[in-house]
Amino acid sequence: MFTGIIEEIGTILVANTGLERDNSLRIGCNVATSDAQLGDSIAVNGVCLTVTAFEADWFEVGLAPETLRRTNLGQLKVGSAVNLERALAAGRRMGGHYVQGHVDGTGEIIAIEPEGESKAITIRVAPSLMRYIVEKGFIAVDGTSLTITRTTDDSFGLAIIAHTQAWAIIGQQQVGDTVNIEVDILAKYVENIVRFDRKMLAE
Repeated sequence: MFTGIIEEIGTILVANTGLERDNSLRIGCNVATSDAQLGDSIAVNGVCLTVTAFEADWFEVGLAPETLRRTNLGQLKVGSAVNLERALAAGRRMGGHYVQGHVDGTGEIIAIEPEGESKAITIRVAPSLMRYIVEKGFIAVDGTSLTITRTTDDSFGLAIIAHTQAWAIIGQQQVGDTVNIEVDILAKYVENIVRFDRKMLAE
């Protein structure tokens, strides 16, 4: 479990992707490995991954085919910046929202407009994700906990303050970039409950 509050921006040192097996990433960092152990979970661009090796300034993770299908991790190259967050520790303040690290799919940045020191960013997603996205609701974009400011039939807007631009990769991203999306899990639970209730009533 994560909060969506990014702890640091890491750098891809080795990207072994597009292989038939043993896909992996090595990621340079300063904070994420400060108390790391083998088997720990670290969110990389919002994807919960397992630490398979580490030193003081890097760690490695394996990538399953499902992870490569669902996320933007297969597009990463040496030098790419990534959001990093360690798993939530007991007793820690919950600054963002409950983020599982289970990415639902990807979206595309289609507009970036300056608004003073902030940026208004618009992201287009598939209808299968848009159904869970509501104005003023939570969403995780590349693992960053954000509040939705507006919605259309196929997109949603975000207001990115200067602090978030400095501490997460969304401040560096451009129109056309692919981002990982995790919708609020509560919406999916509600949908499932309603579907089963309707099924039982029909029977």
